[in-house]
Amino acid sequence: MDVLVVVVVVTALVFDFTNGFHDTANAMATSIATGALPPRVAVAVSAVLNLVGAFLSIEVAQTISNGLVDETRIGPAVVFGGLVGAVVWNLATWLLGLPSSSSHALFGGLIGATWVAAGADAVRFTAVVEKVLVPAVASPLIAGLVAAIGTFIAYRLTRGARTATRGYRYGQIASASLVSLAHGTNDAQKTMGVITLTLITAGTLPAGASPPLWVILSAGTAIALGTWLGGWRIIHTMGRRITDVEPAQGFAAETSAAAVILTSSQLGFALSTTHVCAGGVVGSGVGKRLADVRWTVAGRMVVAWALTLPAAALVGALAGETASTGTLGVLVVAVIGAVVGAAAWILSRRNPVGAHNV
Repeated sequence: MDVLVVVVVVTALVFDFTNGFHDTANAMATSIATGALPPRVAVAVSAVLNLVGAFLSIEVAQTISNGLVDETRIGPAVVFGGLVGAVVWNLATWLLGLPSSSSHALFGGLIGATWVAAGADAVRFTAVVEKVLVPAVASPLIAGLVAAIGTFIAYRLTRGARTATRGYRYGQIASASLVSLAHGTNDAQKTMGVITLTLITAGTLPAGASPPLWVILSAGTAIALGTWLGGWRIIHTMGRRITDVEPAQGFAAETSAAAVILTSSQLGFALSTTHVCAGGVVGSGVGKRLADVRWTVAGRMVVAWALTLPAAALVGALAGETASTGTLGVLVVAVIGAVVGAAAWILSRRNPVGAHNV
């Protein structure tokens, strides 16, 4: 059991790492697109602030560890299966450059693995609807509306001002930094919650326990390292393919996203920062007169969002069921996960996207 717990904790940190490079675009895509920050500087700033943000709150972590599933009816092997489902989905969408939700991949994986292992009544569907599904629908709409209004006002107030573009670029440094801080307070906590859930199911921590300090530190470090590497493929999609972002739009999109994420973190809503930030980018395009919003790209993102929970749940269910058979099952799942990761990296080398061409 001790070895399995270590395996699950390491897998959770691997997921956190993929979450970091998958979601770097949330904070920095628009700042890179407008030239407010150089690519390497942007991801370094985001990494540091993600680490800081991990220490600001534990509300979301407690939602994960004590809210979504009945922790008394599952074991570490089930959590391991759910994490593998989330990692596989993250890698697949990263390869395609789709800004899907790492958070919903994690929730889907855990729900699928728990459902198969312990039955549907082990999943707290009321909490899933209240804390996951409702925020998933509402948060991008709210962020998009706020960004659209903010963009419209920004252009109206600075119409004819020669220094407006430069001023908004400076403003983007602050707003993008705030999004990074907010991302740490929300997404890093999800891994903290999973590790805490694992320790509770193994009997190492009592039910209802908060994340220990070492869990907070390791989760914050893992997401910061992933952020520092930069999810360049998704940054390209968020910064260039949805709409051509100008400094005023980027400032409005980032500020609206940060406000929504920080508010949700304090309420314990485990929302998708990807959904929020993408909604802000679309809203900034709607709020600018004659802006070209590429609705086909936005539509593909929405399809990916809709598929994330069930797809990750399916993979998580299969992985959890296999891992629950014993040591051999855990080994099989681990090997398959490693092969999928290696294949995604090899395929990405055919059309590389990095700081040099993002």
